Amino acid sequence: MTAPTGTQFTLSLGDVRATITQVAAALRELSIGGVDLVQSYPESSTPPFAAGIVLVPWPNRIEDGRWTLDGVTQQLDITEPKYNTAIHGLLRFSPYSVVEQTESAITLGATVYPQHGYPFMLETTVRYELVEDGVRVTHGIHNVSETKAPVAIGTHPFLKIGDVPTEELTLTVHASTRFPVDARLLPSDQIPVEGTDYDLRAGRPLAELDLDDAFGGVETVDGVSATLTAPDGRQVRLLQDENHPYVQVFTTPIFPVEGGTTLAVAIEPMTAPADAFNSGLDLKWLESDESWSVSWGIQYAV
Repeated sequence: MTAPTGTQFTLSLGDVRATITQVAAALRELSIGGVDLVQSYPESSTPPFAAGIVLVPWPNRIEDGRWTLDGVTQQLDITEPKYNTAIHGLLRFSPYSVVEQTESAITLGATVYPQHGYPFMLETTVRYELVEDGVRVTHGIHNVSETKAPVAIGTHPFLKIGDVPTEELTLTVHASTRFPVDARLLPSDQIPVEGTDYDLRAGRPLAELDLDDAFGGVETVDGVSATLTAPDGRQVRLLQDENHPYVQVFTTPIFPVEGGTTLAVAIEPMTAPADAFNSGLDLKWLESDESWSVSWGIQYAV
């Protein structure tokens, strides 16, 4: 039976292993020495809570699926009816094609075609390359439209450290601001985290946190934007380049696993925050025939 996420691409480098899906180019599995670093899901399942998928040409939500282009209202499909939003871009159910593949790396490509609410055409790629301490990911977008196009990029990895219960991990996020959200999880202006319960720069136990929040003012430490730390000192680290000044953190106690559910945490690098098509905040406008490349990664430290 064909997996609902299409072909599964297996990568290996020494004791590093990863599985990438054809649909949404998701990082479904990542491990080093048998230690799982992402919350995986069965090949027979769709990605729970968008686990590991690529978010293009916008991450997170657009309010009412509406935005304005040259004075004309654009209406995107409502893909999150509960909140009446358009969520996580236009490729989350699209199959990607193999551009290049080796034993330890793969580049996948997919096209965003013009459609109502987004009258542009983009050629996109994502490259997963295993390294000895994890994976490096590079996204590319080429605007093949005749006019400039708005784009933003995000991804949705759920991070973990082997069989350590998520509630026993400590979360650190190197971010100085946060976007408060309303009942529909739509953001208002960012505010400082200093002096609030959302200041995660010194680390907080995940058992104390309930988050679906975007953070800004990301200042990486040696390229690291966020970490999960186990009681024994092991860490899984999120890496972000300078094109990713935002990170979303989402916790859920009902991530499905064999035999029930578990607490899981997504730590999501983003080039722009939620509803950037309306706020314009760090929205990238690519000129016709212009390309853009951004990168991030996951690193395991023992």
